[in-house]
Amino acid sequence: MDTTMSEVVQFIEENDVKFIRLAFCDIFGNQKNIAIQPAELSRAFDQGIHFNASALRGFLNVDVSDLLLFPDPSTLSVLPWRPAQGRVVRFYCDIKYPDGTYFEGDGRHLLRQASRRARQAGYSLTMGTASEFYLFELDEHGHPTTIPHDHGGYFDVAPLDKAENVRRQICLTLEEMGIQPESSHHEQGPGQNEVDFRYAEALEAADNFVTFKWVVKTMAASSGLHASFLPKPLPDAPGSGLHLSVSILREGRNLFHPTLADSADGRCFIAGVLRRAAEMTLFGNPLTNSYQRLGEFEAPKYITWSHRNRSPLITVPLADGVRANRMKLRAFDGCINPYIVFSLLIHAGLDGIEQQLPLPAACDDNLFTAPTDVRARYAALPGTLCEAIACARQSDFIRRCLPDKALRAFFLSKQAEHDQIAAAQDRITAEHALYFERY
Repeated sequence: MDTTMSEVVQFIEENDVKFIRLAFCDIFGNQKNIAIQPAELSRAFDQGIHFNASALRGFLNVDVSDLLLFPDPSTLSVLPWRPAQGRVVRFYCDIKYPDGTYFEGDGRHLLRQASRRARQAGYSLTMGTASEFYLFELDEHGHPTTIPHDHGGYFDVAPLDKAENVRRQICLTLEEMGIQPESSHHEQGPGQNEVDFRYAEALEAADNFVTFKWVVKTMAASSGLHASFLPKPLPDAPGSGLHLSVSILREGRNLFHPTLADSADGRCFIAGVLRRAAEMTLFGNPLTNSYQRLGEFEAPKYITWSHRNRSPLITVPLADGVRANRMKLRAFDGCINPYIVFSLLIHAGLDGIEQQLPLPAACDDNLFTAPTDVRARYAALPGTLCEAIACARQSDFIRRCLPDKALRAFFLSKQAEHDQIAAAQDRITAEHALYFERY
């Protein structure tokens, strides 16, 4: 909803709004919020709403703990699952210090900076997400189990697909919130589903993805189910990924038109992303569980690209149309902080254009089944969270794109996660305890 502060205040007054959720993400991509009353909204716009950042993992220490939330009026959305009388609305917020400077861990600010760099160079980017997730049964106490909601397969229909009504409610709820899904279906795994979204400007796409995860979990809970975006919740079933489509336009011309033959900038953008893929892996695959997914069930791990082949990291489909042309990254999972990942992706691609990086030859081998000598031709993504941390720590690119304070907090937290899982006698049980209900 594109709206101004005065229009927001008028909407609140005329639509019986009683609670206002001020939402934001921590540096790991987990959504947080605080509720205020309508009488406090003007103060929120003018002065911000204080919160104790030292209580949030990865934010600030106790000695410097005050941060302020400033609602972004353009993100006003009514929560359709809350009562029609005494409505609840939500804003996404910018996070600032009391002196008005942006907090280093504010992902929305980081993504705005990346998008501004693209605009200043004459480019506009749009992104679309396609996210997989599992639906699991609850036990008699209402706690999540690992029993899949159904045993349907790819594109199945009822009665094998038991999630039709849940997906329908997810899509309708998102539409009520101004977010447009393109399609939804049952995925390959038992109880696994996918919803695909129409492209949007990068910041809007990141906001929409955070909202999408919230809606999925809320609609699942209202149906007596648990929704999980964990990359590999079932050891012997397909993992859940986040497939990100990116289009980049200059003067209305899509740089990813089908063959890339006449698009030097498009080739360089992809080359830039490939060059930094390993360094970005920690942020695109942020859990120990993420690395149980890569390299199997069509989840790529080799740093290369293709037009038709689904095993490389990036595909550039041979679609024909200004909006349909895109590059598609298939290695990320749904546990990312989308603001940070989208920011890094934009910077990597723009670096590729600025440095006129050459695009390697396309890979037409099936890297899931290819012999060892064929796979050895291509660099691979880090194979564990520990390797991904080390790769990101050594990266000048990562240090240039992300603030030092946020990086230190991210590295420390992720290393602690790795060490905790590595020390456990049973990795699957330990990951389940650490991640399952949160993600």
